[in-house]
Amino acid sequence: MLFKNYDQIVSNGKTPQLQRKRKDILDILTVALDSVNPYNAVKRVFEDGKVVFEAEIFDTSGFENVYVVGFGKASIGMAQAVCDFVNVTKGVIVSNDSSVKLTRDKIEVIIGGHPIPNNGSIQGAEKITEVVKQCSENDLLIVLISGGGSALLCKSRVSLEDLQETTNLLLKSGADIKEINTIRKHLSHVKGGQLVQLAKGVVLSLIISDIINDPLEFISSGPTSPDSTTFSDAKKILEKYFLWERVPLEVRKVVEGGIKGSILETPKKDDPVFDNVYNFIVANNEIACNTAVEKAKSLGYETKLLTTSLTGEAKYASNILIDKAKNRPKNQTVFISGGETTVTIKGDGKGGRNQELVLGSVERIADSDMILASFATDGIDGRSDAAGAIADGFTFSRAHEKELHPNKFLEENNSYEFFSKLDDLFITGPSGTNVMDIQLIVI
Repeated sequence: MLFKNYDQIVSNGKTPQLQRKRKDILDILTVALDSVNPYNAVKRVFEDGKVVFEAEIFDTSGFENVYVVGFGKASIGMAQAVCDFVNVTKGVIVSNDSSVKLTRDKIEVIIGGHPIPNNGSIQGAEKITEVVKQCSENDLLIVLISGGGSALLCKSRVSLEDLQETTNLLLKSGADIKEINTIRKHLSHVKGGQLVQLAKGVVLSLIISDIINDPLEFISSGPTSPDSTTFSDAKKILEKYFLWERVPLEVRKVVEGGIKGSILETPKKDDPVFDNVYNFIVANNEIACNTAVEKAKSLGYETKLLTTSLTGEAKYASNILIDKAKNRPKNQTVFISGGETTVTIKGDGKGGRNQELVLGSVERIADSDMILASFATDGIDGRSDAAGAIADGFTFSRAHEKELHPNKFLEENNSYEFFSKLDDLFITGPSGTNVMDIQLIVI
C-alpha cells in the first residue's frame, strides 16, 4: 500500500461520505503514481533489445558496448529496466534512496544528497564521467535522467561547501526550478550539455520529467541537452533574488569569469557535440494526471483536468484551483491539476509546497463540501517525511478545537506541524519516481 497511514487519513472524515471521498482520493493518487513508475516507463520503450520511439529506433545489439549512467530519484528503477532488456557492459547511477536495491552487478549504485548535494553526489559524478569517457565511436551510452539529478550529479567549479550554501539560499529564495538550474548549470562541469562533451559514441537519454512542459535543458539541469542560458543570466537571477552579495565569493568569481570569457560557456544547440545525442521523455506529470482522470471516472465521478502547469506561491495557488472548482457544477466532481509551486521561506517551520498549498485552503473550504489534497509524486515534500496533505470542510473546526490557527502556521512556514497534529499528512516514504505534484479537489 502506497500510503502508510491510509486508514488514519480515511477515518479522519467526519461522515461516511467524507470517508469514502478521502478513500477515493488516496486510490486515485495511487493509480496515478503507478502510471509513472520508472521501471514501467523505461520498459515500455524496449522491444526485442531495441529502444523504440516514433522518431528513432536504436538496436542495442549493433553496438560494441552499452554503457549506462543515471542520476535522479527514479534512476534505480530505470536502470533495473535497462538491465533486464539490454546486455550492459558497465554503468554507474546516483540515487538518493538507499532502501531500493538494483539486482545487477554491472551497475554501481552511489547514494548522493538531495536537495542539497553531498560527498556522494561528487563521488557519483566522478565515476559517471569515468564511464562516459570510456564510450567510443562504436558504443552506446544510455543516460537515465530524472528529478533530483541536479543535486545528485555534482562536478562543481566551486567547493562542496560553497555549492551547498548557494543551493540552500536558492531553495529558500522563491526562485523557480528553471532559475535555480540556470545557476547550477553554470557552476558545473557536466550540467548544461557538458556531460556529452566527454562521450564519442551515440548518446541516448531516457528522461522522466519533473518540470512543467518538459524542457529538456532544465530537467536535472540538462546534462545531455543544449543550453540556452548564459553566465549573464545566472548573475541576473542571483541579483533578482538579492543573492549576489550573499553567495560565496568563489561563486561570484565563476559567474564573472564566464561573463568575461575566461570560463567557457555551456554548449548551445548548434554545437556539433549534439549530432549523435538523442533525448526522449518516457514519463511526465501529464501522464500521471490523465491516469488520475481515468481512475476518477471509473469511480463514478465527473472529472475536469484543470492544468498540468500549476505554478506560483504555494499558499496562494489553492485559491486558483478553488475558484475554478467553484465555478463548475457540484455533482460528484473531481478536479485534477498538476505542476510545481514554490515557497518563499520566511519562518523557521517545517513542511513543503504541497503541505503549504493545502494549508492555504483550510479557511476557504471551511464548512463546504469540498476536499483538497496535494501530493508530491516523489514521496518527499520539502524537508519533511510527508508527501503532502489533505483538508476538507471540517479541517478548520478540527484545528480550532486544538487551538491551531492556520494563518499563524502559514506565517511560520510550519504546515507540517499543523497537519501532523490533525493526522492529515500523506506518509509514503520515497516513491522512486518524480513527476512534480498532483492536486485533487473533490466536490
